[in-house]
Amino acid sequence: MKKNKIIFWVATTIIFLWEGLMPLGTLLFKPEFATVGTRPLGYPDYFAYALIICKALGATALMLPMLPEKLREWAYAGLTFNLIFAVISHVAVDKIVSYILMPIVVGAILVISYIFNQKIKNNS
Repeated sequence: MKKNKIIFWVATTIIFLWEGLMPLGTLLFKPEFATVGTRPLGYPDYFAYALIICKALGATALMLPMLPEKLREWAYAGLTFNLIFAVISHVAVDKIVSYILMPIVVGAILVISYIFNQKIKNNS
């Protein structure tokens, strides 16, 4: 049980830092870079700002075990859709392998977080 919790918290913390804290930090402290990832893909600037806020909220929801489980499930789903569409966007537009692989790697970490969250929940 302890091993499951450690794996869950390590994976979830990585997701929180990568999908929540880093984009939010960019928006707050270097707003000129907030649209660097979305503008070359053809998305409008307002989409980048909405995406940053939604990612920060979703990643934060994963870090708060006292939230209702349904809300955390929605956060996992939202972050998953974000990563899937990031892969699709990069495949369709710029075809840069490292840009395509990054959301796949983050998605794999998100899957690990989800699986171990389920294991912890089922053992409680």
